[in-house]
Amino acid sequence: MNILIINSGSSSVKYQLIETNTETVIAKGLAERIGIEGSNLKHQPKAKDNISIVRPLKDHTEAIALILECLTDPSHGVLADLSGIHAVGHRVVHAGESFSGSVLINDDVLQALRDNISLAPLHNPANIMGIEACQANMPNVPMVGVFDTAFHQTMPPHAFMYAIPYDYYKRLKVRRYGFHGTSHKYVGQRMAQIMGKPMENLKIITCHLGNGGSIAAIKEGKSIDTSMGMTPLEGVMMGTRSGDMDAAIIEYIMEHDQVSIDDVMNTLNKKSGLQGVSCTSSDMRDITGAAAAGNAQAQLALEMFTYRIRKYIGAYAAVMGGVDAIVFTAGIGENVAIVRSMVMKDFEWLGIHLDEEENKVRADEHRISTPDSRVEVWVVATNEELAIAREALAFVK
Repeated sequence: MNILIINSGSSSVKYQLIETNTETVIAKGLAERIGIEGSNLKHQPKAKDNISIVRPLKDHTEAIALILECLTDPSHGVLADLSGIHAVGHRVVHAGESFSGSVLINDDVLQALRDNISLAPLHNPANIMGIEACQANMPNVPMVGVFDTAFHQTMPPHAFMYAIPYDYYKRLKVRRYGFHGTSHKYVGQRMAQIMGKPMENLKIITCHLGNGGSIAAIKEGKSIDTSMGMTPLEGVMMGTRSGDMDAAIIEYIMEHDQVSIDDVMNTLNKKSGLQGVSCTSSDMRDITGAAAAGNAQAQLALEMFTYRIRKYIGAYAAVMGGVDAIVFTAGIGENVAIVRSMVMKDFEWLGIHLDEEENKVRADEHRISTPDSRVEVWVVATNEELAIAREALAFVK
């Protein structure tokens, strides 16, 4: 059975076609600059040459149509026709409190996504456009929505509520939602499989560290807390996002620099984090390279980044009453050994002993703690597309 995974951005569509019996990616690609001059598609079919097509794509419907054209093309396609696509799984960023799991998309679901646009104004409109474009091109194929926020809907009120007037929650749904839920769920489940234990018997801390990053506390198979909040701005320091900070700083900057709230929020989202502190880059590869060369600002950014992750791990070990495994995943978590080493520094009190030599090994799934470490520490590559395909497959079956 073949599941098409769609991840729609405001001007792009990423896709993978996954054969679910073997869980093999048989084609993937990216349509970008949709609605902008220079729009193009990069298509990578399995066992065939990659191709690049430059063509005007005025909207997501045209982009999806080109993707389907590539998938069924006689020379560089992988399907005889569109009947070979049995379902489409859509990554959707924000479902608010509407859904606690994946859903088969219908008119009511689309309306719920529209109702939650105010919670994710940059993401939900693009996700909706991707869904509607697929419906237009494949009207009889089941569409499944898989939400970044759904896994965290198991958080108890004392974890997701903010200490502000309760009326804001009742009227405006101001609360912690959390993100990267598909990734946290996938690596948590995979960690349980690796350990050979039911997820319901484990306490796991998952560290999704990429340009955006979040930490999750998973107890008995459920997310009970996570670092991102109502938006992805809260939590650990990230590539360009500030993470946790005193809310009064916003007013202070506005008054002293005579700038608007939009200006300050743009700075906190796009000019802060690693980039803002290092004055060098938002890319961890650049940061570690500059720090190794003696750049004091880059070293400070690296120390702040790892220190804040360490604080969350300690806090989540406390609220879960212990921890059985800590998992690093995503671009930085999977690939940057110095970050993992600095994060796990001084955790001997928790019974953690990092094997520095094993930590240097590059592998998709690899234990980096010593055999006598009371808490297992692992690197596990995330695979959100496969997780979405599995969710969609369950609905098709």
